[in-house]
Amino acid sequence: MAHTPSEDEAGAFPPHPLRQYALLADGERGILVGPRGDFAWMCAPRWDSDAVFSSLIGGSGSYAITPHGRFVWGGYYEDGTLIWRSRWTTEDGVVECREALAFPGDPHRAIVLRRVVAQDTDAWLTVFLEPCAGFDQHPLKDLTHDGAGVWTGRTGDLYVRWSGSPQARPAGTGDRRLSLDLSLPKGAHQDFVLEISDRSLPGVPPDPGRAWEVTQAAWRDQVPALDHTVATRDARHAYTVLRGLTGRNYDYRYVWIRDQCYAGHAVAAAGGHALLDDAVRFTTARLLDDGPALAPAYRVDGRPIPDQHRLDLPGYPGGFDLVGNHVSRQFQLDAFGEALLLFADAARHDRLDPDGWRAARVGADAIARRWSEPDAGVWELAPRPWAHSRLICAAGLRALAGAPGAGKRQSADWSAPADRLVAHTSANSLHSSGRWQRSPDDPGLDGALLLPPIRGALPADDPRTVATLHAYTEQLTGDHFAYRFRHDDRHLGAAEGAFLLCGFVTALAEHQQGHETSAYRWFERNRAACGPPGLFSEEYDVAQRQMRGNLPQAFVHALMLECAARFAEPWHQGCCT
Repeated sequence: MAHTPSEDEAGAFPPHPLRQYALLADGERGILVGPRGDFAWMCAPRWDSDAVFSSLIGGSGSYAITPHGRFVWGGYYEDGTLIWRSRWTTEDGVVECREALAFPGDPHRAIVLRRVVAQDTDAWLTVFLEPCAGFDQHPLKDLTHDGAGVWTGRTGDLYVRWSGSPQARPAGTGDRRLSLDLSLPKGAHQDFVLEISDRSLPGVPPDPGRAWEVTQAAWRDQVPALDHTVATRDARHAYTVLRGLTGRNYDYRYVWIRDQCYAGHAVAAAGGHALLDDAVRFTTARLLDDGPALAPAYRVDGRPIPDQHRLDLPGYPGGFDLVGNHVSRQFQLDAFGEALLLFADAARHDRLDPDGWRAARVGADAIARRWSEPDAGVWELAPRPWAHSRLICAAGLRALAGAPGAGKRQSADWSAPADRLVAHTSANSLHSSGRWQRSPDDPGLDGALLLPPIRGALPADDPRTVATLHAYTEQLTGDHFAYRFRHDDRHLGAAEGAFLLCGFVTALAEHQQGHETSAYRWFERNRAACGPPGLFSEEYDVAQRQMRGNLPQAFVHALMLECAARFAEPWHQGCCT
């Protein structure tokens, strides 16, 4: 039985708390799925394209499959995949929608698979499709129907095809959406396949059964067992998220050099060298192209990021409707140090090719040329000679000097400036109490200062390492949640949420000190700061137990994975270098 929902029934899908969103991703783009089966965010055809579904920030575009009547939402990922099962318990029984982006992804064509299953009852659902490209600027147009359940149309410069929907009907002003009421008898299912492409679509839509088989098999092939890690299920999920994102910062839509390196460190520790290779390949190309002018982040194809500007949308409540990013104008010295640490990881696994070694030399030379310049640092703040930036560069130089294949002369050439960087930073950014401080003119603490000893800039038992960890846990943490730095005189949590990256870094620092019970407490507290889909955001509002900031945040998943790998055995000096 077909029914076209009214304009009010179709309506906009208001935003949900971040903890209720699941992620579909295929390495080329991603989708956030809400508890009403609503696609709240998708950029197409790729991560850094404009959004085609943007209800997350107030746009009208969405693609929803929602049960009629009252229901309770749930869901879960099939193990080792980003195949999500939205699960609704209605007053009559259970209905599921199995959904995924066909994997591995095609850079030009997104294929969205959705299979509605009436588990133990007859099911009624509303299905609603309204793609609107260009951040809600280009409604669906040129709709045609072949009479057999395949609809085609355009939104902006994108081609759209939706199959499996013979009963759908155009609705809305100008026929800008398709909708239907779907009835399924108990035990039945129906497949929907949505294609969005920046090129003309092939003549025949994908067969859903075959697409599901290929997607399942590809995930099985791409995600390692990680049986040697602690919290193996969550470690595999973190790896799976990184594979779906290919290390990219999803919400910003761009590729941060630092995030690529964090992901590379994690998979080097845990296993799964394909992601390490991806990170090395991207970072190598950017260093060889830009050398000392390396930008902190790029588009997925290596092009510069467009400057920041606003959209004519409300934005996520409490957030902004900003696209682009001003980061291209920044100099972040620590990116060079992180790149060298990544290359050292690859060399230890015999995965650094001649181009990688050439990029490593470019990075080391850039540090020698630019280390004395003020930089924006890991948190992208006003330029200063940040202690973390200089110490992480020392760690990178030390790691590269000790990497297989470096050669004695090259090792000496890299070790000496590392020593000088540590000595200079100690002379200028050592607090009177014996701990590191943020910069010569900022005596404050900073969570980033826990990282250099973990990466080998100086030993775990160095008094400066021990004093910094002790002061940080005393002054910038609470209930095993950690904060980046103190913004002002307000209590912790008033200026921003707990920073989950810092929580996992603290866990690694405690593990390095041999404080295993404390390390696990940090790990477990921060591991639990996610929603039902197991995704981590950037920050966590401790008082409200709510996620804040970008979702999912690649670097948090990376540090969680690294902890799961490192905790499987006692720390030994050099394990992270």
